[in-house]
Amino acid sequence: MAKIVGLPKLSPTMEEGTLARWAKREGERVAIDDLIAEVETDKATMEWRAFDAGVLLKILVAEGAVLAPDAPVAIFGEVGEDISALLADLGGGIVPEAAPAPPLAAASLAAGSPAGPPLAAPPSPRADGRVLASPIVRKQAREHDVDLSTIGGSGPGGRVIKRDLDAYLAGPRPVAASSMPYERLPPRIEKLTSMRRTIARRLTESKQTVPHFYLTIDLDAGPLVRARKQLNAELEADGEKVSVNDLILKAVAVALRRVPEANASFMGDAIHVHQVVDISVAVAIPDGLVTPVVRDADHKSVRDIAREVQELAGRAKQKKLAPEEMMGGTFSLSNLGMYGIEEFAAVINPPEGCILAVGAVRDEPVVQNGEVVPGTRMKVTLSCDHRVVDGAIGARWLAAFRKVIEQPVLMLL
Repeated sequence: MAKIVGLPKLSPTMEEGTLARWAKREGERVAIDDLIAEVETDKATMEWRAFDAGVLLKILVAEGAVLAPDAPVAIFGEVGEDISALLADLGGGIVPEAAPAPPLAAASLAAGSPAGPPLAAPPSPRADGRVLASPIVRKQAREHDVDLSTIGGSGPGGRVIKRDLDAYLAGPRPVAASSMPYERLPPRIEKLTSMRRTIARRLTESKQTVPHFYLTIDLDAGPLVRARKQLNAELEADGEKVSVNDLILKAVAVALRRVPEANASFMGDAIHVHQVVDISVAVAIPDGLVTPVVRDADHKSVRDIAREVQELAGRAKQKKLAPEEMMGGTFSLSNLGMYGIEEFAAVINPPEGCILAVGAVRDEPVVQNGEVVPGTRMKVTLSCDHRVVDGAIGARWLAAFRKVIEQPVLMLL
């Protein structure tokens, strides 16, 4: 029996999802566990797989649609079933699938026309004066103050579809003839992904609701750099290496064991002092920032940490991390030193109580025993949630961290 299927909730924190790609088309048979579509959630791009067998009779939303969980997205059933009653129940709130781009005419190519679909003719309004367009296109047009009657529609019957509006927003606008030797181009509009919307919401909440304060110290990074060089000399034969960040992560874990009060979270009516050391590591990806978690970092060697961070970062950039791999951290680490940033303050990732921001390792003259000598320094800033970690606890943690960084052999204890 034909039925309307809603968008599944693919992660515990998913409040909305973007239907990134349909893997099945209308009329195709779907077996149990077949990939139906890919859905971009607040955490990653997830696979939506079939729980039941059947035929995909009707696609109700276009690729790129942003939907809440359980929103109608498709009708499944068997070949030949009448779905008119189901469509009538849905009313006009469905978003048709975008039509494929028409091919270029051979004559246009021969004449040297640029690659890409030809511009469609301006749409023909209906008798009531309205231009044919889907609800999602009308909403986006209103947001960007675009008159849909000026855009060519490539959909059925001249309908303006999402691809037409995106091309209009991304393309240059014609300028009036004048003495100007250049075109003034409008901003390139980039639609917010589910992940970027979630990052914006969570970090805004963090800065507005978490009382941040910051503690900065300048460290002697020379011992750390020398330790890394020795480790990598030993690992060279195996084709492996550790980074400065791997050593810093291990030092963070050791310091959290020495000052466990900094390994805590504010949970409304109580403070949770964690008995495990699970460190969230900030990884930059095109859509923003994700924080995969290195579990039990205090029990792992630097070599094991290096392998795990490399593997997690690789899958993060491919958007293949599972939601649970980015949840449950007890402390965060963010390093911008590789970009030449000497000092910065990071925003706390709730409900964690602290995040350590690491700057670049830099060579500069220092004074030792009354003499100016070459030195290697590094600044770090600890952002603290004042509800959990006060200044004295933060200072004690930074002192423990400094000791481990300046005496890397302590990582072995």
